[in-house]
Amino acid sequence: MSQRKIKTDSGLTSHSAVDSRRDDDSKVRRGDQATGHPADPQRRNLLHTGLASAAALVLPSWAHAAAGSDHPVATTRSGRIRGYRDRGVSVFKGIPYGADTALRRFRPALQERPWRGVRDALAFGAAAPQSGSSEATSEDCLFLNVWTPALRDGSKRPMLVYIHGGGFNNGSGSDPLYDGINLCLRGDVVVVTVNHRLNAFGYLSLGKLGGAAFADSGNVGQLDLIQALRWVKQHAHEFGGDAGNVTVFGQSGGGAKIATLMAMPAANGLFHRAWTMSGQQVTAAGPRAAMQRAERFIEAAGLAPGDIDGLLRLSPQRLLEAAKVRDFSRVEDSALYFGPVMDGGSLPVHPFWPDAPRQAAAIPMVIGNTRDETRAFLGNDPKNFELGWDELPARIEKQQFVDIDPRTVVAEYRRLYPDYAPSEVFFAATTAGRSWRGAVEECEARARQSQGSAPTWAYQLDWYPRTDEGRKFRAFHTLDIPLVFDNVAQPGSRTGDDADARRAAGAMSDALLAFARNANPNHAGLPEWKPYTLGQRETMVFDHDNRLENDPRGGERRLYARVPFVQRGTM
Repeated sequence: MSQRKIKTDSGLTSHSAVDSRRDDDSKVRRGDQATGHPADPQRRNLLHTGLASAAALVLPSWAHAAAGSDHPVATTRSGRIRGYRDRGVSVFKGIPYGADTALRRFRPALQERPWRGVRDALAFGAAAPQSGSSEATSEDCLFLNVWTPALRDGSKRPMLVYIHGGGFNNGSGSDPLYDGINLCLRGDVVVVTVNHRLNAFGYLSLGKLGGAAFADSGNVGQLDLIQALRWVKQHAHEFGGDAGNVTVFGQSGGGAKIATLMAMPAANGLFHRAWTMSGQQVTAAGPRAAMQRAERFIEAAGLAPGDIDGLLRLSPQRLLEAAKVRDFSRVEDSALYFGPVMDGGSLPVHPFWPDAPRQAAAIPMVIGNTRDETRAFLGNDPKNFELGWDELPARIEKQQFVDIDPRTVVAEYRRLYPDYAPSEVFFAATTAGRSWRGAVEECEARARQSQGSAPTWAYQLDWYPRTDEGRKFRAFHTLDIPLVFDNVAQPGSRTGDDADARRAAGAMSDALLAFARNANPNHAGLPEWKPYTLGQRETMVFDHDNRLENDPRGGERRLYARVPFVQRGTM
């Protein structure tokens, strides 16, 4: 994005796009999230709720000291940038960490070009090309955003880098739910969000078709994230942070990207804690499956087999259209899968199979999920709330993505939960069979690692707002995002903004902050949270009464353990 574009888009509205056929988390509808981030701090303050206003009245001492200038200036490796202040926090948006990828399509990005003078960092940069986005998109999409309590003050604040969801297809770091101000105010930390290449632009594997120049093409979206983490390490001191204390956290596709980074040699040493939310990557796509998808993609684009030069000439929109071709997966019926590839180079092994990644054994990790994941994307069909026992097996067979007799599933759920109606069995079974299995696999793989490895903590979100919508969707996929960010008052949050929601947000955000600072999520507002072990399967249940449970939903876990776990896209 050019300097001129950044200036004219200072009121750009944005939110994560949804694509009804691409990935579970990109099917979640959050309502209208179109809200600007104006450069005028006073106007910005008026947009916040009473909760946010109250926080502004009790700013920490460092925030008062930092409030002298409304336009802080930071120095980056490529030039100076001008941000703005919001409630005492310095905010910088649309900072380039790499060059325009249009010139390096399907190849690792180069470093951003230097600029002269002071570049405005007042608005989010473009998101990666994707279908259905309401924000500006471009192949010039390597931008990150920083919220910090202070610049160059010598403090060693924890760095929290959030990697967005949307599978590997959609999303950006500019969703209002990812605003980092409340975490900065609550925990004296630095928060970073990031855009990177997605879908075919980030994960189309052309190595076997295009030669050495495209050897990393199946993972360039991941390599973008590694480039961003290197930028964070290089600039931590400038933004008041600690380069030796970087926590990556992410939800859904963001969690899957983190799990993948844990097995990528180039990411080794760039982060020191990992917190994943409803997002796992146990196995990556195999090289043969990835090549077959590339061949299908090239054909859908209307090109001759192996025509890489033709792909380089096509418009971004034409590539996105080609990506809608149906996948050949035996697990589900969906558009063409894009995700990380075990290519023998940038990703030499499957992330969490057969073992947890050895290079990340010393990294403390939190692995979480929500109790009712699939209500987010299957709950929008009224028919799923009107199911009878006769039609339930066929509906489960289509949506659980696991090859197990659905009649066996129904019988076991009726035994485990005799009070469940057919629709409750449907949502519980699809969650356990399709959305929760990866979390179990990763927790168990981490627990099997040798003595001396860093601990892993597991959580399950059972809490949901007691509204009509809340009772329908319960603890759905993405509900933990505004809680962890302490952003229940932000546009797009479906938690409500009452005392109960704020209490739940306090418990979860304080756990994240404690984990980032101390490599341990325990804090005074929770009962003791013990690390996960194979003997007890200790899990913190965030609910109206937070509690530690051993092996919650153990019967469901044992039911689905009868069949092998198959990560989407692996075959």
